[in-house]
Amino acid sequence: MRRTSCDALLDCYFYACHYRKTVSKIVGRLESRLGVRLLQRSTRRISLTAEGSIYADSARRILNDIKEAEIAIQPGAEPRGRLRVSLPSAFGHRLIVPLLPAFIDRYPAIELELMFTDAIVDLLAEETDVAVRVAAQSDSRLVVRRLAPNHRVICASARYLEKHGTPMTPGDLQHHTCLGITSRGGLNIWEFDGPDGPQSMRIRSPIEANSTEALRRLALAGVGIIRMSEILVGPDIRVGRLTAVLTGYNHHDGPPICAVYPPGRILSPRVRVFVDFLAEQFTNPPWLHGAP
Repeated sequence: MRRTSCDALLDCYFYACHYRKTVSKIVGRLESRLGVRLLQRSTRRISLTAEGSIYADSARRILNDIKEAEIAIQPGAEPRGRLRVSLPSAFGHRLIVPLLPAFIDRYPAIELELMFTDAIVDLLAEETDVAVRVAAQSDSRLVVRRLAPNHRVICASARYLEKHGTPMTPGDLQHHTCLGITSRGGLNIWEFDGPDGPQSMRIRSPIEANSTEALRRLALAGVGIIRMSEILVGPDIRVGRLTAVLTGYNHHDGPPICAVYPPGRILSPRVRVFVDFLAEQFTNPPWLHGAP
């Protein structure tokens, strides 16, 4: 007798019912053994409880470790699969993205998923493989690999300096337009070490922004003086778009550039080669304005 599409649909329905009952029994026995409820059941839906979510995340990581171990022990295995990367916006666009074509050529089996944000992403909750950060690391659960230092520099455009003069001491800054970071007061206290010892200057700016790229563009337009990571303004200083000032003073470095990733007994080959690649590229950081 010839089977119809209706027959096939009925078969699928009965198989689904059978496996649903089987899975339900297995989960029920697991809940009994653990003494907690993993699933919240109703007539309309099934969802994970808080305990179930924790258990599922742990199980998922264990299964992923097994998968990564199988890949890692294969002779000459090529790193492959999707790599989910979190990058800071300005730094990521200007300095990481230009490096990626070389990485893709070297590891063509790796699929990159890039997320640009200046927020500190919870890598475990967001299921993110690795993040590049230019910020203090506060999550002790993560593995941190230092990639490069993060020097700060004070600079302005030639147009601004010609019009308003060049500050020669930190105290001179009170007579200049300094551009600040919105809602991050610690970054608006500029600290110096110089011939007269440690000094600090709280700048009061007529213009503030929560975007370093916006402040950089304002400085390029001659609006004021900025203190910013050399990562972002080094190339501008090297070609003369901006001029470093107060170079006789140490400006207190910011947190180093780091790659961070969740811990695991077996490091994913995708994460390992990506972090190694960045460390290789940052051996001679391309943003140093003193670089040839």
